[in-house]
Amino acid sequence: MNGKTNEPEVNAPQINAAILAVMKEVGAIAKTEKNKQQGFDYRGIDRVYNRLHPLMIEHGIFTTSKILETERHERQTKAGGTMSIVVLRVEYTFRAEDGSSVTTEVQGEGMDVADKASNKAMAVAHKYALFQIFMIPTEEMIDPDSESPGVETEEDATEIQMLKLQDYAEAKEIPAPILVWLEKRKWKLTEPKAAELLERLATNNK
Repeated sequence: MNGKTNEPEVNAPQINAAILAVMKEVGAIAKTEKNKQQGFDYRGIDRVYNRLHPLMIEHGIFTTSKILETERHERQTKAGGTMSIVVLRVEYTFRAEDGSSVTTEVQGEGMDVADKASNKAMAVAHKYALFQIFMIPTEEMIDPDSESPGVETEEDATEIQMLKLQDYAEAKEIPAPILVWLEKRKWKLTEPKAAELLERLATNNK
């Protein structure tokens, strides 16, 4: 005998086991809410909190935040008002009762015609931090034999990306063929495709 036992390590950090326990129980959170302006589906922060809050209490997890970078911009709305746009890079730390922790960095974007842009950016950042740490799927897993392989779904373009594209359109800086293509798609883009298009437009309009 080598003297080893199967007993758990006494000083093993609790946060790892706690996060795995939540991942086993949280299940999927579907995209059931719709953005009225741009028509894309999303998972609201309230539904995420309602699902995770009791599980995080049960398994002894809480989060703290640290804002690493802040960007603020303003633009005129069609109604003549001022739209505030805030982009935050936030570090979230997930802590357990024994003091062990893990961190993740996310970016949150928010816009508002009043004074809630920063609040919205923080809510978005926290939501995506929770998605990252707990790897929350958008729908329940499907048996692989029940469907044929397809293209992996991607996140819809962000509000900031769509707003920048609208600015290019209003300035008549989008080439006609691309504008026609966008209109045929009803301006529905994935986040990577919007980023690619914005980079192309920025290069063309230097």
